[in-house]
Amino acid sequence: MRVSNATVRRRIFVALVIGIVLYTALITRLGYVQLIEGPRLAEMAGDLLQRNIDFQPNRGRILDRNGNELVSNITVPTIVVVPAQIKDPQGTAQQLAVILGQKEEEIFKAITKRAMSNDKIPGGRKISEETARKIQELNLPGIYLAGDTKRFYPNGTMAAHILGFTGIDNQGLTGLERIYDTFLQGKKGYISYPSDARGRVLPGGTEEYVAPVDGMDMYLTIDSTIQSFIERELDQAVVAYQPGDVLAIAMNPKTGEILGMGSRPTFQPDQYRDYPIEVYNRNLPIWKTYEPGSTFKIVTLAAALNEGVITLDEGFYDPGFINVAGKRLRCWKRQGHGQETMLEVVENSCNPGFVTMGQRLQKERLFEYIKKFGFGQKTGIDLIGEENGLLFNLNRVGPVELGTTSFGQGVSVTPIQQMAAVSAAINGGKLMRPYVAKEWRDSVTHDVIGRTLPTEVRQVIKPEVSEKVRYALESVVARGTGGKAYIEGYRVGGKTGTAQKVKNGRYMDGEYIVSFIGFAPADDPQIVVYFAVDNPKALAFGGLIAAPSVKSIIESSLQHLQVEKRKDGISKEINKALGERSPIEVPNMVGQSMQDVVTTYETLPLVVSGKGKYVVSQAPAAGVKIEEGAKIRIYLGDK
Repeated sequence: MRVSNATVRRRIFVALVIGIVLYTALITRLGYVQLIEGPRLAEMAGDLLQRNIDFQPNRGRILDRNGNELVSNITVPTIVVVPAQIKDPQGTAQQLAVILGQKEEEIFKAITKRAMSNDKIPGGRKISEETARKIQELNLPGIYLAGDTKRFYPNGTMAAHILGFTGIDNQGLTGLERIYDTFLQGKKGYISYPSDARGRVLPGGTEEYVAPVDGMDMYLTIDSTIQSFIERELDQAVVAYQPGDVLAIAMNPKTGEILGMGSRPTFQPDQYRDYPIEVYNRNLPIWKTYEPGSTFKIVTLAAALNEGVITLDEGFYDPGFINVAGKRLRCWKRQGHGQETMLEVVENSCNPGFVTMGQRLQKERLFEYIKKFGFGQKTGIDLIGEENGLLFNLNRVGPVELGTTSFGQGVSVTPIQQMAAVSAAINGGKLMRPYVAKEWRDSVTHDVIGRTLPTEVRQVIKPEVSEKVRYALESVVARGTGGKAYIEGYRVGGKTGTAQKVKNGRYMDGEYIVSFIGFAPADDPQIVVYFAVDNPKALAFGGLIAAPSVKSIIESSLQHLQVEKRKDGISKEINKALGERSPIEVPNMVGQSMQDVVTTYETLPLVVSGKGKYVVSQAPAAGVKIEEGAKIRIYLGDK
């Protein structure tokens, strides 16, 4: 079939048009790529050709309120490898394995990766200076030494749970290191160099160096000297009482600033892997919950005074118990304190007196104050792991629950909640949020970049009521159950606490948490200290075990803070109602249960030996009179 000339011309024309269209589209696309997309694609191509060797910044230091270092950094070398630059992988791996003490095959695998960027050799992170020197002397192609940093804790275990620790890449894992990681970590630097697709350095290229930016320094509210006093008393309590655990907190009651905090068991932050996870993950002063015992009576007292349902000078008669809804709630002193004032109720830690305060308040008002003082909710302290505690549901609070709550039984609280609440009771009535991080400063210029200011949560009681609470608690130390915390020349207030431990909703025989909370000076508090010992291997009384530790911390701290001694406080007296006069006639405790002994003879200087629920013998015998300072030893066993 013959094709006409017209048909040929049409076909040629169509092909020409198609060609012109395709050519125009190609030119348009090339123009778009060149003119519009060109800069972006050139940047992407440059990124593909550029390789970086990173340099880690110095992590910000952590210092106490006076500028003493609690956490700093030491510079250590780290090996960096660029696989494409290695000329003899087998020989390189062999030489590095000998120096690093690693398996040759693992190092060979690392340095022969088809990597397009730098990588790090196993075992080559944060090596010693001696090891770095040996590697540098080898002058191996593709093997570099870069500066790295490692956290250094100059005070060992001091404040370990507060400070926390970092991981291998200097990232914060626990404590303040984790909470304020963004502020502390800084910004890494790098060396950038041109390379081909296999990572080899391109000739004629230029290197770019960007310096790392160090993290901010963080100053804490902690006073390292006061912290050392706390650490000392914690260690001594462990030796003396072999407790399950022991904890302490010191705080400025006016601002909420934590001056010191610690617990046992503890750990070494840079060796945290050597400890059980529950040791370094549980900051007991903010995590542990338990019935507070008599330290909680401060809340009941403050509420009752604020509502005007009692006065300190009104009379009260204590027969040793109070009947509530058919149940007898006993005082720790079985025979009772007899006729006393409400001030003496506080001095004597008299349970029936506090039950009466609770009854006059009624459950709605008492629990309203308990919540206003911050119980049942987190304080908001800037530490990880704080618990809420536990309160009775108001609908389930009957007369008995109201009575037991009034003297600190049936509620579950944390130590930090108690510190905040007692501070509010004595500082003029203001509930303050506890905090630890005080301010952040530039690590080079030391200019202040940010600062935490004291935060008032709410006004709980009137200032004039707070003054009465301070006076009553000073009287507890001078004339009552807190006598072991008395310091000549300093006005000290405080309250003892002895609480039976609870497990699965039932009280545990012979296991107690003993505590004491104290503050000074009583008329103008500068420091409040809480000390608690869990299940001490001695007779469990807060006034005998915890109060001396609080006394030691407060006395040392007041001297450190240069608080002058005075003579205008309540003078030390022997409280007749407590039976503290010397000589002491030893009572007959044989046959009594350990629980009865704890509740009946709180002020006697008892030392416990043996195991069991009952007293099987004692020395001296009943009826013998001993001088003040002598000890009475009781031996436990089973009937």
